[in-house]
Amino acid sequence: MIKVNVLYPNGPQATFDFDYYRNTHLPLVAELLGDALQDKHVEMGLDASPGGEKAPYIAIGSLYFATVEAFHASLGPHAEQLMADVINFTNTQPSFQVSELL
Repeated sequence: MIKVNVLYPNGPQATFDFDYYRNTHLPLVAELLGDALQDKHVEMGLDASPGGEKAPYIAIGSLYFATVEAFHASLGPHAEQLMADVINFTNTQPSFQVSELL
C-alpha cells in the first residue's frame, strides 16, 4: 500500500479553510479517483513545539492507494481539476510525498 501526502506549507501569511477541504475538496477527490482511493484524511498542523515555532505544514492531506500505478491511473485524468480547486481553500502551494507503507 502507498500513501500520498499532500503537504501545505505554513508561514506568516498562510491560510487554510479546513471546512472547505473536508466538506468539498476531499469528497471531490473521492468522487474523481473512485475505487482506487482506499482511504483519505487530513491533519491540521499545531504550533505546539516547546519553542513556540509554527508547524512546518499548516495541513497535510493523506491519500491511500494499493499501488503507485493505481494512484497514477486514477489521478492522471483529474490532476488539473483537483489542482485548480486548491485556490478555494489555501493560498499555499502544496508539495507531494509518495511513500510505501511498511
